[in-house]
Amino acid sequence: MVKPTRVTNSIRSLRFANGEMTQAELADRVGATRQTIIAIEQGRYSPTLEMAFRIARALGVPLDAVFRYPDEER
Repeated sequence: MVKPTRVTNSIRSLRFANGEMTQAELADRVGATRQTIIAIEQGRYSPTLEMAFRIARALGVPLDAVFRYPDEER
């Protein structure tokens, strides 16, 4: 079983704040598949740094408005 990533994101809410952008539209804008966007959104997959920047740009926000990593170690 794949361990979920600790990186959290606000992709879903930001998509809706951007004119209800669909997962497919975001995928087209960043050069990914819809399945990849779904996996990232659900926290099952951490994007590469380059993909993270592409997602932030497509959503028109800074990188840290999209992705967060917890400060404390577990």
